[in-house]
Amino acid sequence: MTDGTNPPSHPHPEPAPGSGGYGFPPGPHAQGGYGYPTPSGGYGYPQSGQQPNPYQQDPGTGYPQDPAAGYPQDPAAGYPQDPGGGYPQDADGGQWSAAPAQPGFTRLAGPDLPGSSQPDWEAMADRSAAERRKKRLWMLGGAVTVLALLAGGGTFFLLGGDDGQDAQPANSASASPEPDDSKGPAAYTATVAGDDTLLRDSYGGMGIRLGPDLKVGPLGKRFQVVGKGNGNSWGQSAEPVVDVTKSFTVTARAYNSAAKGSRIVMSQGDGESFSFELGVNEVNGKQAWIFRVQTGDKGAAATTRTVTAEGLNMVKTPTLLMATYDADKKAIALYVDGKKAGETPVPPIWQAPGPLQLGRSKHHNIWTGPWQGALHSLKTYDVAFTAEQAAAYKEGKLDPSPKPTHAWLLT
Repeated sequence: MTDGTNPPSHPHPEPAPGSGGYGFPPGPHAQGGYGYPTPSGGYGYPQSGQQPNPYQQDPGTGYPQDPAAGYPQDPAAGYPQDPGGGYPQDADGGQWSAAPAQPGFTRLAGPDLPGSSQPDWEAMADRSAAERRKKRLWMLGGAVTVLALLAGGGTFFLLGGDDGQDAQPANSASASPEPDDSKGPAAYTATVAGDDTLLRDSYGGMGIRLGPDLKVGPLGKRFQVVGKGNGNSWGQSAEPVVDVTKSFTVTARAYNSAAKGSRIVMSQGDGESFSFELGVNEVNGKQAWIFRVQTGDKGAAATTRTVTAEGLNMVKTPTLLMATYDADKKAIALYVDGKKAGETPVPPIWQAPGPLQLGRSKHHNIWTGPWQGALHSLKTYDVAFTAEQAAAYKEGKLDPSPKPTHAWLLT
């Protein structure tokens, strides 16, 4: 605060005539004004005979202009400036690295950066390029993942059929509930060494000879067989595999691609009739999964017993089938995807002559039910599975005590 009186003033003396004024050097003004080059090239500009300044001043901005890039120059950096990004650029749009000052130029006034006279533009450019590459890789990886997921749901192995619809989808395979091969998964082979038409038995010594149109193909990292649904879509063992006078279980993973008719996954017998058959048959005008046994030696319909699973998706649907015969209970049962579809009492099953069959069955001395689609994980057991065991098998949690007697095309 003040006492209301003005403070004393001390007027400055007038500058001497001919001087440059306060703070300016005495004498006449240099041509172009103070701080501007004289005709002789003063104030840090090239002297006569030195290389001229490659950048001309832009009268509109007051900054030197790069003739090639057309961008105003940053006086602090000494390099052409990108108006959008603030990073130095060359004439082609790329990043510039720091370059030594040209002869005859002085550095404009400004604070010094620690350890350097100017920023490390090269390192900054490298970091920026690395970030852009990382972003592109993430975007590319995400696009590939989406495409793979979209493609995976509808991809089929195009084997065995002209329309490409007979093979099972690659993502339908599931783990086997038991150890599938003593040599480990990497060593697994579907066929006997040196014979690609003979399926190898992983638990016994009974190979299955393949007909011309039941072909081995890939299923993920393992194998399946694919049938065309004609008279050559079959496989056959050398001898009988299942003792039908005792309890047994047969199981397979099936992919049916036929919309109508009888389609047999497996049966046993090559004489007048079958002992048992497992597959597809038309029931009440629609396809259904069936397990049927023959109890008389003439193969008459009156002496067969059948368990069916109706009302299910039958076409192009990966399905786990399991059929059992309990000799003590004298009953057969059918399980579909681990669930019991039905059970029925039966007299003793007729022991038909002949081996195990894949993709067909014998009715009145005629082969019927040619398989159209894919098959894998074929197994036989010498016990009748319970409902609990069937459910555990479906989940891959079956107790290891029941071992297969024979197994082919494990996954």
